[in-house]
Amino acid sequence: MTAYEKLKEARSQNRPTASAYISKLITDPIEFHGDRCFGDDPAIIGGVGLLGNIPVTYIATERGTATEERIKRNFGCPKPEGYRKALRLMKQAEKFHRPVITLVDTSGAFCGKDAEERGQGQAIAENLACMMGLRTPIIAVIIGEGESGGALGIAVADRVYMLENAVYSVISPEGCASILWKDSSRAPEMAENLKITAKYMKKFGIAERIIPEQFDRFHAMCGEMKKILYHDIMLLKEKSCDTLLEERYARFRRIGRVDKSV
Repeated sequence: MTAYEKLKEARSQNRPTASAYISKLITDPIEFHGDRCFGDDPAIIGGVGLLGNIPVTYIATERGTATEERIKRNFGCPKPEGYRKALRLMKQAEKFHRPVITLVDTSGAFCGKDAEERGQGQAIAENLACMMGLRTPIIAVIIGEGESGGALGIAVADRVYMLENAVYSVISPEGCASILWKDSSRAPEMAENLKITAKYMKKFGIAERIIPEQFDRFHAMCGEMKKILYHDIMLLKEKSCDTLLEERYARFRRIGRVDKSV
């Protein structure tokens, strides 16, 4: 599959949304609502539950399934109150020493006037700063689209995993082609240039693991994901908070580094 074909697969309405994964991965999930500032954003869901026998905080971008639900959830494009809700949950997780698992599937943050009026950029920036210094393990899983700061706002993590047909990019290929070439129809070409696929993300050190997709065996697929998450969270929990933060900082400092010896 080409990069653009993988992008179309990541956008497919037939793919399971974050809620489907949460129902399989998390036992006894309790969803929290509201940012304690403005309101609740259905584009981001989050709460607490059990991963095996480990209490965890889960946070996810949710697109919805039926048209009415998709509209309600802004098609998975969060507003500032969504990011502030995520921030509230992350700080709570740090207080109670709960690992954080995030599921990312968004074409970007909501770009409406109301979102800008309520501080969209600042809300995302505060999340980035908080996650970089959060004193508890964080694992992010890109389950579909992971585009722009809207995705990164809940994806600054110790480990980033991607489904095999998921994509991760600073901007959509259509948006990038429109800006650079004034021609959005060249999106397939731009998708190749942006190297948005899981294969390249792992090669560049942006993602640590690629998870095979087996949607015809979704229950079994989530069972394997659960084993991976449980194992890796246990490894991260063994590290001291200072070591965890040092390694997280080093991980992001390595991204984009050019090896002149190659």
